[in-house]
Amino acid sequence: MLAIPMSLDRPFHVDFVHRVRFTRDALDPGNPDFAEAFAEPTVEDGVPRRRAIVFIDDGILRCTPDFPEKIATYFGAQARLGLPVPEIRSVEAVPGGESAKNSNDAVEQVLGAIDRWGIDRKSFVVAIGGGAMLDAVGYASTIAHRGVRLVRLPSTTLSMDDAGMGVKNGINRFGKKNFVGAFAVPWAVLCDEQFLTTLADPHYLAGFSEAVKIACLKDPGLFARIEQDAQAIRARDLAKAMPVIRRSAELHLSHIADGGDPFELSEARPLDFGHWAAHKIESMTGYEVTHGEAVAIGIALDCQYAVLAKVLAAPLAARIESLLHALGLPTWHRCLEDIDQLVRGLEEFREHLGGRLNITLLTGVGASTEVHAMDHAMIARAASSLAVRSVR
Repeated sequence: MLAIPMSLDRPFHVDFVHRVRFTRDALDPGNPDFAEAFAEPTVEDGVPRRRAIVFIDDGILRCTPDFPEKIATYFGAQARLGLPVPEIRSVEAVPGGESAKNSNDAVEQVLGAIDRWGIDRKSFVVAIGGGAMLDAVGYASTIAHRGVRLVRLPSTTLSMDDAGMGVKNGINRFGKKNFVGAFAVPWAVLCDEQFLTTLADPHYLAGFSEAVKIACLKDPGLFARIEQDAQAIRARDLAKAMPVIRRSAELHLSHIADGGDPFELSEARPLDFGHWAAHKIESMTGYEVTHGEAVAIGIALDCQYAVLAKVLAAPLAARIESLLHALGLPTWHRCLEDIDQLVRGLEEFREHLGGRLNITLLTGVGASTEVHAMDHAMIARAASSLAVRSVR
């Protein structure tokens, strides 16, 4: 007798809440925002006090050696007020910058601490640092117990206006960006603008490339605002910079929450405009070029390519390039001379997408198109065009 076929396919949905707050002086004992990041919708009677371990980008500790003491003072004050903050079991430094992602060391450190301090699935890992460090610590918290609650405190422009908003975590392997990773929604994200006052200029400025990117893709008004305030932003006027950072964060978050593809199951990745080249530029330069700087170069390269492909007007490409310059961002690097190596990034990007190549090209501010192949000779011409203008 033939077996009767049986199907048990069931679509299902999981509700997440992505909690994002902007504040200033998060560790001021009079500021409840950090404590509220740990709040639970309901707390059952008899549940023991949650635990937390804190990981801090070592760059922050170099600037603020007493940061661990500030954390202890803050949580002690909130506990005395009766707020349901977790018990801080450990505060540890981890490498900042791309070095956090270029080995498995940070991941192993976090996993070891989760085990050592008995951090259960409803306790917390707190990550305080830049985007790369958040990625590495977040990856470890995602794979421990199949997911420990993660609270992020982004400390750089890029991590506030883009990376901290994401639901992605990962590290680099085999010379490829984010080869190992997982999707997980953070428990909370708290952006403290006070961190921006401690950054060196390159780290402060680099993140604005992501604001330019999202403005080009989704918000002509934001693009105009960045153009208008570029000099003030570059001069570190936070009254001008913070509205741009907050709007960029809002647009990135809206794409995740409302775009219909938060875990990137489709091949279209519009928010990766400029990123196929950026990821390759980072690895080609041994991460001498930071992610934000590489994104600026990638945007400029793809805009020049779009001009050659006759989908973007040359004057608009020039405006975008001028805006990047006004923000103190690069639009060319000598590694672009190695076109054979650069275009290998297209295949690596296709693999990362999980299907056919899908590249976003700008057609106007607030408008774009998708292409599934790029002409290598045209990429070389676009790079050469950037090189010529970079020496003017």
